[in-house]
Amino acid sequence: MTADRLSGSDGRVPRVRGNIVPVASAGSPAKAAAGPGDGRRSDGISAPEERPRTTVTIQAQESARRARQAATRRGRHRAPGSTETFSRGFDALGRLAVAGVQVSARATDLSTGAVLFSVDDHVVMPTASIGKVLLLVEVAARLQSGELSPLAHLDRDPRDIAGESGIWQHLHVPSLPVADLAALVGATSDNLATNVLLRRVGLEAVSARTESLGLTRTALLDLVRDHRGPDDAPQLSVGSANELTWLFSALARGEIVNPATSQRVISWLSLNSDFSLVSSAFGLDPHSHRHPEHGILLVNKTGTDDGVRSEVGVLRGPRAGVTYAVSTYFDDTSLPERLAVIEGMRAVGLDLLEYVF
Repeated sequence: MTADRLSGSDGRVPRVRGNIVPVASAGSPAKAAAGPGDGRRSDGISAPEERPRTTVTIQAQESARRARQAATRRGRHRAPGSTETFSRGFDALGRLAVAGVQVSARATDLSTGAVLFSVDDHVVMPTASIGKVLLLVEVAARLQSGELSPLAHLDRDPRDIAGESGIWQHLHVPSLPVADLAALVGATSDNLATNVLLRRVGLEAVSARTESLGLTRTALLDLVRDHRGPDDAPQLSVGSANELTWLFSALARGEIVNPATSQRVISWLSLNSDFSLVSSAFGLDPHSHRHPEHGILLVNKTGTDDGVRSEVGVLRGPRAGVTYAVSTYFDDTSLPERLAVIEGMRAVGLDLLEYVF
């Protein structure tokens, strides 16, 4: 996807029996350059002086549907400012909560920052691989500053091995350039590439960068492990829907570190091929979606683990743009339970698509 194509607490989360309750906008963490909830708005981003070879810019634009503020029946589970536009998603998430699923969600208009809906968006939830975005921010910042070379080869080591997602574990090549490893993380959430990059930059540096962005409820807690022992972090990452939507909106506007760093991260994430959750509703080809399809463009990151399904993204359509985050935490003891969660997240996606299209 070419530049400007898209224009136009310790981490332990208790399981509870449902959690959709009236919520207000979450408080802002201490902000750095521009932290979550700081109220900044932007109608676009300026072209940076230097861009990565392949970049994607999501430019905020006035929403043609902002006017959909018609008299609404605010249900007891809706956040202030929500509208009937998202009733399908609220109903689906409500059913999940009644069934014992812990739910957190938020969606904001990309142009205005208006909250379209929120459900416990301040709650810290397990987010699995979504925390890898924070690693990509640190890697991109170092590439931009010259501290890291995009062509510097990093070797994989037996201690870096982690199964499940990713393709490097199936390849014979013993080393790859930094930029290629970041692309693998963006495209397939590659666990081996994640651990190699994390060993190079350090978890402490990622945590420091996260704090400098003003994020207090979102963090990458550990490297990827096949098994977590009592001395390991209980989750790979955690996050709140409030902070995650802010992070992706800021990336879209080029405000994370600097425009070039933000665009590197967006470019890597635009390769993502997991459209199994919220984004399953958007009708996009997971292997070829870096150019507009029927006016729809998407940059997203998913996180999956036992009992965890989470997604954050920026969706751009002909009429509007929206940033969203949906996280669920549930007893993943049967296929029907898992399918119900996925279907609920897809229902939110259908509402988002209706808003932007």
